[in-house]
Amino acid sequence: MANSKLRAFLAVARHGSFSAGARSIGLSQPTITTQIQALERLHNLELFHRRGRRAELSTVGRQLLPIAQQLLALEAEAEGLLRDSGTLTRGQLRLGAVGPFHVIEMIDAYRRDFPQIELSIRVGNSASVLADLENYVTDVGVLAGLHEDPAFHATLYARHPVIVFAHHEHPLARRDSIRLEELQGQPMLRREQGSTTRLAFERALSEREVSPRMIMEIGSREALREAVARGMGLGVVSEAEYIPGPQLKAIRLDGNPVHTETYLYCLAERRTSQVIATFLDCADQARLNRPASAS
Repeated sequence: MANSKLRAFLAVARHGSFSAGARSIGLSQPTITTQIQALERLHNLELFHRRGRRAELSTVGRQLLPIAQQLLALEAEAEGLLRDSGTLTRGQLRLGAVGPFHVIEMIDAYRRDFPQIELSIRVGNSASVLADLENYVTDVGVLAGLHEDPAFHATLYARHPVIVFAHHEHPLARRDSIRLEELQGQPMLRREQGSTTRLAFERALSEREVSPRMIMEIGSREALREAVARGMGLGVVSEAEYIPGPQLKAIRLDGNPVHTETYLYCLAERRTSQVIATFLDCADQARLNRPASAS
């Protein structure tokens, strides 16, 4: 199976159409269509179901997808190793993350040591970041929380206290810190189901039998920040993700009873890949150089 046909197949699978897939790898639509059709005729099967302008993977197409991703990822790794004799003078590292926090400092540390490596960041939720790793779309994932799965190698990067933040005229905003119990009955805004910060915060509330008045669920950090700035209620956020503003006041929780953690993930079978191993090493060095209050 020619690698050009595999690349054509992956491009269409990732973008869901022949035209978008062709643009992504710099081919014309007739060319990529011809390559896919040649692959299908050769094996007397359908890799895609055509739905107007959309191209949906067939059953065999879905089975081929992870194999094709792995083959091309391994080919790129082998070419890089042979070309650069282990010096990492060229190549690509693809990162997946749930947000920009910490990723930039990792990239900064990596680029100082390996300036020729091309870096890219793909942002999504936890499920999509892990799926991208599993499907060889990305090389390293940066996630909040530990996901127990033998398919992945996970490394703890940082632990962050969760803080409360309030409108600057809120009565609690006169304080720099409060006890968790002082949130009893307070109107609060919370993140969506599945948010790592929400899970950690609600666990701590349950353990201490504290019951704030939850008035609204908000599905993004940005919208939560805006709602708090308008005085709609208190919010909670990982200290690493807090963005100050003139309308806001950050309030620590005494004893830091709530915290979240950031982990770096890669496929366990790729842990020894040179480009991945060097990134993990650089991230570890960046972690050691972070201020003690931020670790």
